[in-house]
Amino acid sequence: MLTQSQIDTFNAEGVLVVDNVLPTETLEAVKAEYTALLDAMYDRWHAEGRVPAPGNMDFWQKLLVSYEAGCEWFQPMDITLPGGEFTADTPMHQGPAVFDMLRCDRLLDMVESLIGPEITSNPIQHVRLKPPSRTLRGSETTAHIMATDWHQDRAVAHAEGDNTNMVTVWLAISDATLENGCLQVIPGKPQMYPHCPQKQTSIADGLLDESKARPLPVKAGGAVIFHPLTPHASLDNVADDFRWSFDIRYNVTGQPTGRAHFPDFVARSRANPESELKDWRVWKQMWEDTRTRLAPEPHIPIHRWDGNAPVCA
Repeated sequence: MLTQSQIDTFNAEGVLVVDNVLPTETLEAVKAEYTALLDAMYDRWHAEGRVPAPGNMDFWQKLLVSYEAGCEWFQPMDITLPGGEFTADTPMHQGPAVFDMLRCDRLLDMVESLIGPEITSNPIQHVRLKPPSRTLRGSETTAHIMATDWHQDRAVAHAEGDNTNMVTVWLAISDATLENGCLQVIPGKPQMYPHCPQKQTSIADGLLDESKARPLPVKAGGAVIFHPLTPHASLDNVADDFRWSFDIRYNVTGQPTGRAHFPDFVARSRANPESELKDWRVWKQMWEDTRTRLAPEPHIPIHRWDGNAPVCA
């Protein structure tokens, strides 16, 4: 559990950095799961003549070579469906190691300190594998690959979740440094700012005092926790290596998630332990069923903002 001092800091500033959240075995299991996932994709791309033979390439080299070759690995590695349109065979990844990470006791203890013991894993969650910015394609628009603009998590969900008791947990799988694009925040819990859906959905220009921005480097296995109204962004990755993280959210069970068309699950319940989801295969099936159901339907926007609003001019 968090200390009272940590809870007080979070309540005052809307952000908290916590070291050593994920156990080593959890980190290593996630890395192994993603290594196997990329190996399979890379072998397929090699058989198609799109990438060179893997040779002695490691995970990071394969990521970069395949990215530079135009191969799409982000969505097959993401743990949710995309926010835009998708098809009945749009790839995604829900595996046992990621599921165990979402249900990690140490992580849930920390969340329980902030929102209480009835905890739902919110469906707004992503993997982020950010290449060195010098390698990015000029046409790149995926926020989970490039630097992320200033935004508030409550703002990029549906309004029905505006009163939900929720926290975001940003988990570092590799060290997040000033050089490779760690998070930065403007501490505090202000009102919701208007956002503009342009290249990314971000806070309208001129509303933030960016001189108050605080960078938040964190070691692998650590976490940045922030309130859904805390403005945050990421720095540019000017290093020579990737930066790997997950951003996940938890809310009080029974309250709207802000994205009701995507599946959630009970991660912890002190009052009703049998309601907890403990089988990763059920989680995976929930997402696959959602994909089948929603693919032929009209696209459901993931937020409430209109790019034609005067503030976005």
